[in-house]
Amino acid sequence: MNLILFDNHHRKGMLPLAFTRPQANIRIGILTVKEKWENWLHKTASFLCTGALANKFKLNVAENNLCISASVLPNEQLVEAVQKLGLGQALLSGSEVIAVCGNQSAVKAVENNEMQSFELVQYSGDIRLLDKVYKLIPYNQDEIRADFKLITAGKQSQLIDESVTIVGANKNPELINQIFIEEGAEVEYCSLNAKEGPIYIGKNAKIWEGAMLRGPIAIGESSQISMGAKILPGASIGPWSKVGGEVSNSVITGYSNKVHDGYLGDSVLGEWCNLGADTNTSNLKNDFAMVKLWDYSTQRFAKTGLQFCGLVMGDYSRCAINTSFNSGTVVGVGSNIFGSGFPRNFVPSFVIGGPQGYRINQLKAVQKTAKMAMARRQVEISENDVAVLEEVYSETKSFRSSLK
Repeated sequence: MNLILFDNHHRKGMLPLAFTRPQANIRIGILTVKEKWENWLHKTASFLCTGALANKFKLNVAENNLCISASVLPNEQLVEAVQKLGLGQALLSGSEVIAVCGNQSAVKAVENNEMQSFELVQYSGDIRLLDKVYKLIPYNQDEIRADFKLITAGKQSQLIDESVTIVGANKNPELINQIFIEEGAEVEYCSLNAKEGPIYIGKNAKIWEGAMLRGPIAIGESSQISMGAKILPGASIGPWSKVGGEVSNSVITGYSNKVHDGYLGDSVLGEWCNLGADTNTSNLKNDFAMVKLWDYSTQRFAKTGLQFCGLVMGDYSRCAINTSFNSGTVVGVGSNIFGSGFPRNFVPSFVIGGPQGYRINQLKAVQKTAKMAMARRQVEISENDVAVLEEVYSETKSFRSSLK
């Protein structure tokens, strides 16, 4: 059965991350949504998405296809229900379409959200739905634990260097089993505390001396943790990232830099982002009130129900040294922020400036900067990458209409 993960009406709720990737390529825990389903089902997935993304992320359609919503996170009970689907059946939770099993015409039906021709099967178990970008924050610790169990089962960790301090291991040797270090990772003269959750360190990652890591956390492949860094529970650092300072309960999707001191808490960064030295995020309002966050689907600030919520930043955005972000700040794609004071709580895509004012960050300038940033990771910007940026630039034009 061919596996397809499809974008749906929740895409707008996952912006700005979903501007530049299919919903299934959003990271939460250790893995992306795609990687989770692939590990559970032991299949390779392709994407059903639209526009320029469809050219970059190709769709593979076979004679028989299992189409799964990219908004739904897998668990054991849900996977079992999905695997029981027969051809011509669709799995729903209330009105939420979870999965559809069918031939080539079923893929078109999923794309058009036409379920009339399917036998509808109701799923009565719990589902965890990614319909709002801020949900990455409260779900992340549980997803780290679930992913750790999923991807380390039956595997052997690299031996832990004798220079590493494993907090509490003298009283509870079983804590060592909550630490998994992939092949090629360099972990020396640092502190690992897995009392509250697992610690996963990816292939070829580097944990420099003096760093303090407290689980549950995930350090992605080829990422680097700076000397003296404090990586607190709930931190998911995607591949090829460089991170220092203090990071707590935050998702860094990958290929991004937060190398220097400064606090990143209850936040989400896309790819190819750069936070200047001593950038800080507030994740708690002074009056302890629940945080509101810009919602692209309603184009207004909306309640999150979260008391702790910091920064959400889209791909290719960056900020200068000493930037301070208020609680509940959203920054779009390809923006460049600098200046004294707090930036506004919603910074549109493709703008440059700060509290003193903004102007349009021209598309060619963003492409040029992206090309240089990607080259530093030995990645070449592709024609498809450029086409996606062009589409996002056009799609977000209305949000820049008031800029001079």
